[in-house]
Amino acid sequence: METVVIGDIHGGLKALEQLLETANLPSDTKYIFVGDYVDGWSESAGVISYLINFSQEHECVFLRGNHDELLYNYLKTGDKNPMWLNQGGQSSVDSYSNLSKTKKGIHIRFLENLTNYHVDDKNRLYLHAGFTNQHGPQHEYYPNTVYWDRTLWEMVCAMDASLAETDDKYPKRLKLFKEIYIGHTPVTRVGHDVPANFANVWNVDTGAAFKGKITMLNVDTKEIWQSDPVYRFYPNEIGRN
Repeated sequence: METVVIGDIHGGLKALEQLLETANLPSDTKYIFVGDYVDGWSESAGVISYLINFSQEHECVFLRGNHDELLYNYLKTGDKNPMWLNQGGQSSVDSYSNLSKTKKGIHIRFLENLTNYHVDDKNRLYLHAGFTNQHGPQHEYYPNTVYWDRTLWEMVCAMDASLAETDDKYPKRLKLFKEIYIGHTPVTRVGHDVPANFANVWNVDTGAAFKGKITMLNVDTKEIWQSDPVYRFYPNEIGRN
């Protein structure tokens, strides 16, 4: 079985469809989505519907992103957090405005059932953002840390590349897992347009919410597939800015 990890989507349904259809992977492929399915482009509700249908024919792990949690809060309570609205939330509010109550209920259950983190049988960790506890994400005092944290990514970006795992200065939390796969912070901010790897951390968020692409990575072979830049599918929209 092949395992692939898919970066942040942010409402870019057309790009997601292009990515998966073009890759045309074997039917027994395991798909791990790192979260942030919504907020950005105009098809957030469409992305969730697509993923629900996709999971009926493929083995999938759906991780929880911070934007997914914010959308869930809105759908459950009607809370329109102003900061959320300004960071792509308004596009999701608009996307859900014509969805039936029944379909909204299905989407709420999907969002409720998202996973905070996943560890596979090769001791590879998958989560949306990061973790701070030296004993692992399961020990976080605040569980939502795993889909908000940026310190893990900032730490590995700043690490001396020559630092060995046996060095006393090597971060203890990195030693817990063979590899760590995240999204949340676009790698375009550090000059990359494909997944970036520092230490044993791989970031697969290639800026789909802005001017980047949606990316899929084979975690064994490191083969990469990418959509076209997402903004090209939505020429009359601005995405997140």
